[in-house]
Amino acid sequence: MTDAPYQFFSVEVLRTERVTPSMARVVLGGPDLARMATAGRDQRVKLFLPRPGEREPVMPDPARADWYDAWRELDPEARGIMRTYTVRELRREPNELVMDFALHGTEGNGAAGDGGCGGTAVDAASGPATRWARAARPGARISVLAPVEEENAGYDFRPPEGTDWILLTADGSAVPAIAGILESLPPGMPARVWIEVHDPADRQELPTKADAEIVWLTRDHHAPPATVDAIRAAALPGGIPYAWIAGESATVKAVRRHLVAERGFDRKAVRFSGYWRRGASEDHLMAAAEAA
Repeated sequence: MTDAPYQFFSVEVLRTERVTPSMARVVLGGPDLARMATAGRDQRVKLFLPRPGEREPVMPDPARADWYDAWRELDPEARGIMRTYTVRELRREPNELVMDFALHGTEGNGAAGDGGCGGTAVDAASGPATRWARAARPGARISVLAPVEEENAGYDFRPPEGTDWILLTADGSAVPAIAGILESLPPGMPARVWIEVHDPADRQELPTKADAEIVWLTRDHHAPPATVDAIRAAALPGGIPYAWIAGESATVKAVRRHLVAERGFDRKAVRFSGYWRRGASEDHLMAAAEAA
């Protein structure tokens, strides 16, 4: 796979830290990370986690270009558990891959069950990614399918030339992507941001050179999402907008509907991704897609 835009990387945990009560950071290292690339922003990669009792995940032949078919051909009870996550940071000197894992025990996905087919996954407390992130210790090994070119198909945030301002919304599962996007914005770019978390302690600093107004929303696990109402009540800037929406699928659709139908946003200027679906795991979503 040396000429492929995506390649497999074998990595191991270097260290971990708790960013917030509901966000664990895992810093990964490996001899080949110098070849890995990222576009920043909401760059997606595939993580392959070991099964319980395994030291590292069972993986397909890395020389096969049809990696997904090769992975599916492996014994489902033995092959590495695949999840989709957003790169928080790819560092140089030394080469380190930083991944943040949302740990909410009642939400789906990367993060009830595992979800996250679009970016960062949030696992339920019983989900394999959350279990792995909570237990990760230096030396633990996983595999990553990641780009080797900065320009790749694994990210969605692509505001066109002429965009006057940016609108971003997310829940806890998409905070790493929001962080990457904010870091990528040019100095002074107006940005309106809404992020919904379950506890005020889950707020974190999000560095940016943009002229960003960040609103943190907090709601109880059993309360309806507050994002749509907050945006509906807001006075938005004039000019040509570009919106990026990610998080729980139903909330994402509701925000998109409001922006297009009520605010008059051009559909092509709204990028949306359901990172997880309440009650559905990434395994369930992949199975449904294959059945369709």
